[in-house]
Amino acid sequence: MAGAKSGGDDGDTLAGVGEFAVIDRLVAGRVQPAAVTLGPGDDAALVLAGDGRTAISVDMLVQDRHFRLDWSTPHDIGRKAIAQNAADIEAMGGRPTAFVVAFGAPADTPSAAAVELADGLWDEARRVGAGIVGGDLVRAPQWVVSVTVLGDLDGRPPVLRSTARPGDTVAVVGELGRSAAGYALWHNGISDHPELRRRHLVPEPPYGQGAAAARAGATAMTDVSDGLLADLGHIATASGVVIDLSATALDPDRAAVAAAAAATGDDPLEWVLGGGEDHALVATFRGSPPEGWRVIGQVLDGPAAVLLDGDAWAGNAGWQSFD
Repeated sequence: MAGAKSGGDDGDTLAGVGEFAVIDRLVAGRVQPAAVTLGPGDDAALVLAGDGRTAISVDMLVQDRHFRLDWSTPHDIGRKAIAQNAADIEAMGGRPTAFVVAFGAPADTPSAAAVELADGLWDEARRVGAGIVGGDLVRAPQWVVSVTVLGDLDGRPPVLRSTARPGDTVAVVGELGRSAAGYALWHNGISDHPELRRRHLVPEPPYGQGAAAARAGATAMTDVSDGLLADLGHIATASGVVIDLSATALDPDRAAVAAAAAATGDDPLEWVLGGGEDHALVATFRGSPPEGWRVIGQVLDGPAAVLLDGDAWAGNAGWQSFD
């Protein structure tokens, strides 16, 4: 992959250029949004919190666990790192305002690869109207990207996982199963379906829909990072309810990945139910969901569980961090 492997003039590596010179390259010419009153350059940044509270989340991407340098460009990795963190703020009903990024890499990493990573980070941050306000750069045996995101709830209460109630409808916005399909295509060396392959490298969260759901009265919400069943399982457990999904309502997602599943020999429904990293939003509503959302199930009374047409799913339920 261009720009991500060692080699060439030692003076153009992270070690050769030096930490602070690299940081200068990473921050030069970046334009901060209005919410950032002081950006990189001092010991800490200043970010406005309009309603007096700040939503905060953090995620890490580790080379060969969450991305591969022979599949992804540094720009792809930067976009993915921001997208998965922004989705967490969306899932609380908020909007991302700023990101703090820590990057670890071997000393012989080309400095151009770090700049390309920063370009990807900024590209995705601009899509949500946020800035990158600081971070850290350290030597590490492999690439590690850690992102902390700050968000604003705009005066609304956060949408929690623990407040779904029997009688609610379950709805989703965004697409399911695409990243899992893309991973299987990459893993099997199948070059068909480039859009699905691309969706594994860079997710497309439905930006702005978290706040729309909050305004529409969402009773509980999460993003689909580990898999639809796994993430709805967090809502079911926290709320003490049964969530019953409709297989028919998930047919559009199953159809979208069916050809890829035929090529890899997989069950497309397993990707839809158990595939993570799409970062769609799934929420429960007392009334109708907002425009663009589609109903995929209902909340019932009973011991915490997630069902498909009334039955437990026997297949893969989602990502496990330590498998």
